Amino acid sequence: MMTMPMPSIDSVKVAVRVRPFSQREKNSRSKCVISMLSKTTTTIQDPKNPEHVKTFTFDLAYWSHSGFQKDKDGVLISADPSSNFAGQRDVFHDLGRGILDNAWQGYNATLLAYGQTGSGKSYSMIGFGANKGIIPNVCEELFQAIKNRERNQEYQVTFSMLEIYNEQVRDLLSRTKKLGGLKVREDQQLGFYVDGLTSVPCENYAQIEKLMEQGTKIRTTASTNMNASSSRSHMVVTIQFKQVFLDRHLTKQSSINLVDLAGSERQKSSGSEGDRLREGSRVNLSLTTLGNVISALADAAMGKKVLHIPYRDSILTKLLQSALGGNSRTTLIAAISPADICYEETLSTLRYAERAKKIWNKAVVNTWKLKEPRAENNKLQMMKTFPHLLNINEDPQLTGVLKYFIRAGSCDAGKAASNAITLQGLGILDKHASFTNMDGKVTVTPHSKCNVVVNGVPITMKTKLQHLVWIWSKAKFINRKFLMEELYQHFLDGGDSHEAQEVDPFWDPVEVVHLGSAHIWLQSLAYCMKFEEQVEFLNCDGLEEAMLHIHITSCSPTGQVHGEEDVVIDPLELLGKRIDFQIHIVQCLGIKWLKEDAKRGIQIGYRIYDLPNTLYTKPVWKIVNPQIEETVQFAALNVSQEFLNYLQTNALIVDLWGLQEGCAELRYSSQDFMVTGEGHIMVDTRKTATGMGTDQTTSNQISELYLKLLKLEQETELLRNINRALREENLFLKESLEKIGSVQEAHKPSSTLKIIEMAAQLPSAKEINQMCAQRASYDGELAKALKVYYQSMNMARGQFLRLRHYKPPVFDIIAYPEQIKAR
Repeated sequence: MMTMPMPSIDSVKVAVRVRPFSQREKNSRSKCVISMLSKTTTTIQDPKNPEHVKTFTFDLAYWSHSGFQKDKDGVLISADPSSNFAGQRDVFHDLGRGILDNAWQGYNATLLAYGQTGSGKSYSMIGFGANKGIIPNVCEELFQAIKNRERNQEYQVTFSMLEIYNEQVRDLLSRTKKLGGLKVREDQQLGFYVDGLTSVPCENYAQIEKLMEQGTKIRTTASTNMNASSSRSHMVVTIQFKQVFLDRHLTKQSSINLVDLAGSERQKSSGSEGDRLREGSRVNLSLTTLGNVISALADAAMGKKVLHIPYRDSILTKLLQSALGGNSRTTLIAAISPADICYEETLSTLRYAERAKKIWNKAVVNTWKLKEPRAENNKLQMMKTFPHLLNINEDPQLTGVLKYFIRAGSCDAGKAASNAITLQGLGILDKHASFTNMDGKVTVTPHSKCNVVVNGVPITMKTKLQHLVWIWSKAKFINRKFLMEELYQHFLDGGDSHEAQEVDPFWDPVEVVHLGSAHIWLQSLAYCMKFEEQVEFLNCDGLEEAMLHIHITSCSPTGQVHGEEDVVIDPLELLGKRIDFQIHIVQCLGIKWLKEDAKRGIQIGYRIYDLPNTLYTKPVWKIVNPQIEETVQFAALNVSQEFLNYLQTNALIVDLWGLQEGCAELRYSSQDFMVTGEGHIMVDTRKTATGMGTDQTTSNQISELYLKLLKLEQETELLRNINRALREENLFLKESLEKIGSVQEAHKPSSTLKIIEMAAQLPSAKEINQMCAQRASYDGELAKALKVYYQSMNMARGQFLRLRHYKPPVFDIIAYPEQIKAR
């Protein structure tokens, strides 16, 4: 049950940070127009009118422009005690610790970094090198505090990371890019959320650091005049922090949102062109929508009448709805440039922050009492202790909703309200049946002419009911039927009818449960590249069951992992050679099967290519985030084309199996596999029984044709690029001709001199004819090249198909068996 404490009404906390000059600003000999006379005021001077000075007052003002030096570890610190330089630790001490304090209290906390391109937003949020930003410092301090936790408290931390690029949401913790991006949906209680976003449970800071490194590499960046590595997307890091107080029966949960916004920019100063220009317009549009939301909220806080707050106008504002005017304590850090050439952008950022300062949020401590879960647990325990009936409905969602407990003694069931169990439905009489519960044994007795069915069999007399009586599937029953017949025949022959439990056809043992599967694509192995990923185990309903941390690495026969220098450019180089690789299952995270019942266990199984049986890990019991740490090395002694095709087009299917008390653990025998001299499992061991020499020749010819096809495809791509360039040149010539015509019509010659000058500026007729002739020759050359290409392609394909379907003549095999053996 969630408690509803009084909301804490706070304004958005705003801080401003000014960075040092960039190399571009140094080259332009820029002057500093920013000054910070105190820790709360920021003054900006108009470079065109030095007397025009504007002062802004915020919660904090950080001077990081000058007065610093590097220590031995590379961390920027104050050059002398009198310097007012603010480093990364100072910013974290004021802003990051405040976010952590809010999270520990149970408030949702949000930190936004806003500013123009290249103003230092990502540096403040993420950092660089030894100068860690707010996000890694917050995560590290959080786990440091958890280490000093009390025994009667439990903590859960989950980490997610996304980017909003061109109004599409991308999961930065998943290397598979979904077409069109992830969908943003709305829930009545949760508000806006990203459907399908990966949320990884983390036990320490090292895991988060690795996830952040992975996400930062995938994040979209591009170079502009303002910044050599400009972030072209909004990045949102979300940390879900849950505290469980066992002694107080209380749960607190807070959501920490750390947002690095894309840089706002002006096209003229950033030098954006083409894709960067279109991309920048979408980024600016998203930030404009954010500005409209902030302005509307600021007007509402000032008492003005606001008809509509445009949260739904962009993906960014949808996800930030709770942070702006909602249930969150929000901080905005405005990053600005000190240079005079960025005066307009800096002034715009300061005004943006000034409006944000006027917003008021109503934050509430997110607290749940554990009374309701305890009552639910008592109810579940009661269901296990007391026999009960469950309803069945045509609608699956309504099945099992009604529960009727059969208490000790005798009770009647039927339509009449006087019955202890009242049932409604067609064919149910006033007094339909009677239940008796004596000494833990339950019986049912149907009343006269009342239809009662137990396990599919109609009954007419008193019948004992048993717990967990299931109907077997047809396949299982047929299998057991033969065992029953054998047992009965053995009894007729005078044998003992009491069989051991393992061979008793009436004994139904507890079986392992298939929880879900994960798919790991093996294309990286074809290039001898290292693969490290966290993938989802999806159950039969397509829902996440757990997370798998797995490494697949190419290695030497001795087990030494290959480096970047061993990467293969063309997988065909591996044909006929030996390759070794390791599959290392590191950890399984957030297993729902174990969250439901801590006494359960899990095993992980997989089978690659032509292995006869499945490999299983050792069973792990009673651990929600178990460390598996099992590595198996495989070797393909003579790589075939089929195995290469398998690596490039198939995925390794890893299955998650659930274990429960009484079930047999999954095992495999090493004798089922062929192994090398080093003891590694062999794959790609299929051999052809007859015609091996002919097949080898055919395989070599197929490989040669495959290489020719690849070469022809590369030539095709080159011709396409030439064609594209010629089309662009053709378009340019057409525009030039149109320009000549428009200029001649718009400007009539007033004198011979003007005509000569205009004619000198425009291409001559001879030049235009030469350009057209050149274009025609290009078109002719392209047509000839395409004709030769398609002729070569048809010949190669014909040879390829003939070799594919070639079979050695039967009389050759019969007449020359010695030659076949020699081959």
